[in-house]
Amino acid sequence: MSAGAQLTVTDKRRAARHPVDYKVIAEHRQQGDVHLHIVNISAQGFMAQGDLGLERGERLVMRLPVIGRIEAHQIWAHEGRAGFQFERIIRIDDFLKLVDELQPNPRLRPRR
Repeated sequence: MSAGAQLTVTDKRRAARHPVDYKVIAEHRQQGDVHLHIVNISAQGFMAQGDLGLERGERLVMRLPVIGRIEAHQIWAHEGRAGFQFERIIRIDDFLKLVDELQPNPRLRPRR
């Protein structure tokens, strides 16, 4: 039997990722506040940079612009980076608004 999170969303690691530079404070059940530096994001999850000290499957709750409160769990961690999957897929219209908020460079925003 495998340990860690039981994924309910299909593996979408090849989903389009959008570069961002966004810092947010997330809540962890045991560690309390966890500072995240999100460096890319997709409708299914995000990658954070920095040593978070979390294990695979651990959950965080954060508040993102447009989306509001959302939970994510860690899928992987390697050399100061970590990948997280959102508890739910973000609707495309909300995701495009979110990227507009998080990505100040219009040339790096998704084409419409």
